[in-house]
Amino acid sequence: MKPWIFALLGLFIISCTGNAAKKVKQENIAQVEARQEANSDLPVLSFDKNEHDFGTINEGDVVETAFIFTNTGTSDLTILDARGSCGCTVPEYPKNTPIAPGETSEIKVKFDSANKPGNQTKTVTLTTNTERGREILRIKTVVTADPVKEKQRQAARNQATN
Repeated sequence: MKPWIFALLGLFIISCTGNAAKKVKQENIAQVEARQEANSDLPVLSFDKNEHDFGTINEGDVVETAFIFTNTGTSDLTILDARGSCGCTVPEYPKNTPIAPGETSEIKVKFDSANKPGNQTKTVTLTTNTERGREILRIKTVVTADPVKEKQRQAARNQATN
């Protein structure tokens, strides 16, 4: 074979792969731009805080805090659901109420410390129409045991071991 055929074949291969790579790169850039554009139309949930510490409270106290949030996105925000990690943690929220861009609202969280002595950390999981779809809020506290209830718990433990 003549050397010029090899040169022509090599040039052909290089030019084809270069165009294919360029085309793939352009398609990837277009996909990323489309994703970014779609995400820019979503609501964004911005909180004043993601965690609240009640400090030390007494067993039996019911405490409450508010998590203030703003929709910093470009479309209406909807909170579809809010669930506490246990029955002692109860959220109150604007359920299925559209929150316009720039609008501020709140989620109140009550914690009932009955029968919860010691260190407590609880969560509230929000289901939203944001990009992530879920947000988590945390509360924590140290619950000082009620002396009468603590004696009853000790007696019950002693009886269970005997």
